[in-house]
Amino acid sequence: MQPIQLPNHSFPTTSGEINLSQIDTPWLIIYFYPKDSTPGCTVQAVDFSGLNAQFADLNTQIIGVSRDSVKAHQNFTAKQNLSIELISDKEEVLCQLFDVIKEKNMYGKKVFGIERSTFIFHQGKLVKEYRKVKAAEHAEQVLADLKALQNTAA
Repeated sequence: MQPIQLPNHSFPTTSGEINLSQIDTPWLIIYFYPKDSTPGCTVQAVDFSGLNAQFADLNTQIIGVSRDSVKAHQNFTAKQNLSIELISDKEEVLCQLFDVIKEKNMYGKKVFGIERSTFIFHQGKLVKEYRKVKAAEHAEQVLADLKALQNTAA
């Protein structure tokens, strides 16, 4: 795992600006997903939202990131009743930093898009990463892994 430094930079979210280097919880989960309101991305966002209270009990904040606009994020959040923050990374600052833009094959055409990926940070330090994530049951796996990480960190 290469060290990824959380940038001291403000990003637009569904509820204002957020600076990842100034998150006040000891644990942070950042997950990247391709597009709002698509089947897999909806499953993942709804699952993380459904478990958000359990993550909060573990002093953990969850933030989703895609290249969608803030307006698209707000519509997605309202439609799915999401309880997590979503960052709009239209300039791909975070996508490049986390190296999640990959070549994909869409209906026979090569395109570049976000590879579904998740990262767990403890006090600003990357402690676990997931690449090529399958949306179904991923949030539950992250929660279980987080509990295990917290037990070893204690």
